[in-house]
Amino acid sequence: MADTTHHLRICVFLLLSIHGCSFYLPGVAPQDFYKASNGDILKVKVNKLSSTKTQLPYLYYSIPYCRPQQIVDSAENLGEVLRGDRIENSPYEFKMRVPRMCNIVCRIIPNERTSREFKEKIDDEYQVNMILDNLPLVVPITKSEQEQDSHVQYHHGYFVGHKVWYAGMKEDKYLINNHLTFTVKFHKDPEFEYARIVGFEVKPFSVKHQYDGEWSDDTRLTTCDPHAKKLVAGVDPPQEIEDKNEIIFTYDVEFQESDVKWASRWDTYLLMPDDQIHWFSIVNSLMIVLFLSGMVAMIMLRTLYRDISNYNKQEEESKFEQETGWKLLHGDVFRPPVNSDLLCVYVGTGVQFSGMILAAMIFALLGFLSPSNRGGLMTALLLLWVLMAVFGGYATTRLYKSLKKSNWKTITLKTGVMFPGIIFVMFFILNALIWGEKSSGAVPFSTMFALVLLWFCISVPLVFAGGYIGFRKPAIENPVKTNKIPRQIPEQPWYMRSAFSILIGGVLPFGAVFIELFFILTSIWLHQFYYIFGFLFIVLIILLVTCAEVTIVLCYFQLCSEDYEWWWRSYLTSGSSGIYLFIYSIMYFFTKLNITKGVSGILYFGYMLIASYCFFVLTGTIGFVACFWFTRVIYSSVKID
Repeated sequence: MADTTHHLRICVFLLLSIHGCSFYLPGVAPQDFYKASNGDILKVKVNKLSSTKTQLPYLYYSIPYCRPQQIVDSAENLGEVLRGDRIENSPYEFKMRVPRMCNIVCRIIPNERTSREFKEKIDDEYQVNMILDNLPLVVPITKSEQEQDSHVQYHHGYFVGHKVWYAGMKEDKYLINNHLTFTVKFHKDPEFEYARIVGFEVKPFSVKHQYDGEWSDDTRLTTCDPHAKKLVAGVDPPQEIEDKNEIIFTYDVEFQESDVKWASRWDTYLLMPDDQIHWFSIVNSLMIVLFLSGMVAMIMLRTLYRDISNYNKQEEESKFEQETGWKLLHGDVFRPPVNSDLLCVYVGTGVQFSGMILAAMIFALLGFLSPSNRGGLMTALLLLWVLMAVFGGYATTRLYKSLKKSNWKTITLKTGVMFPGIIFVMFFILNALIWGEKSSGAVPFSTMFALVLLWFCISVPLVFAGGYIGFRKPAIENPVKTNKIPRQIPEQPWYMRSAFSILIGGVLPFGAVFIELFFILTSIWLHQFYYIFGFLFIVLIILLVTCAEVTIVLCYFQLCSEDYEWWWRSYLTSGSSGIYLFIYSIMYFFTKLNITKGVSGILYFGYMLIASYCFFVLTGTIGFVACFWFTRVIYSSVKID
């Protein structure tokens, strides 16, 4: 009941005050921002258990870890819920700049069921995620000292445990990480008394703790010496997970002063492996695409200029000379295509999607969608999609009216319902699978209800508002008249047929994002931070330019072959890059991921199918708009009786 009330409150705020889209500066989280003096209490929060092997998150307390007296959920925005984040309090509490050694958290005696739960999480390589002052817990990994560029990298979260095998054993032994050595880094403000937290690290250990006498609240461990400030050497065998084999959870915490300022504390967390290769690959890819785009633009400009000059010269010299080439199609080139209503819907949806992406990129460049604002990107994308519905409805009815049609209400309703409906059905099916696995990644019913309210109470009305405005505008007039009787399209060579042309057209747009796509997929499926929004914005612009130019070139060749059915082909030509995206996701699955469960595989391909479909709509719309503009320009530039 409390969960339902919480998410309904989110829904009401979203509808009335657009709550959940608050943009904070990078690193700022007002609910847990610390300016701590010596001795102030620092409360550690726990997040979901995550695994790159299953892609199914679980609640931290889904396995019998030490619990506080009362578990309290932290307030979550819509994006956090959709991401599967579940942030709760924990029994781990520190005092600022007060080190603690061998602190006992709790003692548990697992039974057969709880032992099996621990072992299953270890088999699936689950990691424990914690948060302090909005900083995620990381495990430092130091590179080999032989490397010249030796520096510390970070692994997000620590593993629940690990398996070992010794000679002579019949089966693997499961060891649990039950002792945590925390390191809290802080930056001392020279002007004030307080300090700010700039780092949160841990080193996990598996230790079979021992003690004298019977267990009590004031028991002292013989395997952990607080005076020596270390685990006692020689008497700390690892802690195995066995039925009725007690496990004692302990932790140390030390504080280190750091030169890193609070405003820069996320910089070290955002370092990625092979960073130099990453930058070089992106720059190299961008230079190649820019060069190809420049060459295509030069060829098109020179060819078109020569064609238009020749046609106009022929018109002046002899009005009786027979027309040839693309000019011959002036009476059919603007003939409405088959399934024109569906095309209008997809173009309007693509305009809405493009506006969402561009606006999100601008906010990201300004630093409002930093990884420090958990769920901020997802929340922003949802709300921007809803707000951009005005432009989607406007684009749909403008194109619809230019095709001499008048039933604008029906076409507007299709725009507001069809694409979101397809995505919602696919998402609902995938969410049902997650629900069946009892994963915390399953979106609650109340949140689904909030999404439906956003869809039908805000998005659809905004689509109608944009559609009404667009239909009230004067119709887009074609530069040439359309004949009543359509021309017969001549037999096309194999390389100019639709299937071949469409598949070829998607290669270059996909190549524009190929390198960046690898890092995006890595951040999503291997749980890494993605932060280089500047380069991503450049890649997005290059993608749009490439889609436009490739579609224009192939459309020009098509018209020169006296084939005037360019409407759908222009959309599918650049949109076919979505096919290559899905093919690449298949290759990525088998070469980079270690997913073994059937449900996890279905989730991966289901979400990648959604992503490929969205990519198809985005790139297809850009190609169509460019081709629509191109045909109007060239046919308005020649003299036609």
